[in-house]
Amino acid sequence: MTRFVARFLLPFLFASLHVSAADLRIGLIGCDTSHSVAFTTLINDPKDKHHVPGGKVVAAYKGGSADIPSSINRAPEYSQKLEKTFGVKFFDSIPELCREVDVVLLESVDGRPHLEQVRPVLAAHKPVFIDKPVAGSLRDVLEIDRLARENKTPWFSSSAYRYYDSMVELKNANVGEIRGAISYGPCELEEHHPDFFWYGIHPVEALYTIMGPGCETVVRTTTPNADVATGVWSGGRVATFRGVRDSAAMGSHAVTVFGSKAVAEQQKGADDYAPLVQEIMQFFQTGVAPVPNRETIEIYAFMEAADESKREDGRPVKVSDVMKKNGAGE
Repeated sequence: MTRFVARFLLPFLFASLHVSAADLRIGLIGCDTSHSVAFTTLINDPKDKHHVPGGKVVAAYKGGSADIPSSINRAPEYSQKLEKTFGVKFFDSIPELCREVDVVLLESVDGRPHLEQVRPVLAAHKPVFIDKPVAGSLRDVLEIDRLARENKTPWFSSSAYRYYDSMVELKNANVGEIRGAISYGPCELEEHHPDFFWYGIHPVEALYTIMGPGCETVVRTTTPNADVATGVWSGGRVATFRGVRDSAAMGSHAVTVFGSKAVAEQQKGADDYAPLVQEIMQFFQTGVAPVPNRETIEIYAFMEAADESKREDGRPVKVSDVMKKNGAGE
């Protein structure tokens, strides 16, 4: 058992001795995304061919953002399905929900309310998976991490892209020392979020799956149909994200890795949520985030640095500068 688990998770485990690891009571916040139904189906339906054992979604808070049609219009339908198909009980407040569960899935599609929604979860010491985007700003991402450390409660966030079969195969490819990468994928914009937070997060996380943390500067070029953000990592490694907005290509995504011995490209594999949900369940059971929080935070700092570069007409922006500007170390 790691020191982290011993220090931060044991109090949670001791407080929940009446619940075995196979019977974790899972709460769900935000029923305005297809993930709320998809994840619950994988967890709650033992007949699903990709069933992920380890717990059950038993409680939910509907949520929904009135100024995002894709949020507010979906919440009633998904809530009804969760209640009728899986018997999920709905609560009028998040603190009420927290009293009935052991762990939490924060699924609200809108990142802006995540900070306020996660406050009572962390105060109640419930390990939480926070779906993309972690928040509606880098400052809020940093505040969520600060609150989690203050409350000694683990959190985890990841795009499903990280665990696609094709990404796992690419990450394990024998290319020698990784010198750089190119990741492209959909980058639909949403007016209430920083440009890449809404959907560009997926191919950006794919880039970080290969490169890991350590980006120092970011420069961005933007046109009506595309965005290109290039980062320089420590040691002179260079990696590029290309966001696609042409409707005919919106479903396309791939990664190319440049190594000291070879170049490898992502091959099409099975793309589903089950591998991510398996990682979430393991996180709930151990309290150890499979993606270090510092890496997740840097992903959002990379995207914020790209926005800052856009505001500065393509000037290179230091990741450390945007971290400080948004409250890192305060």
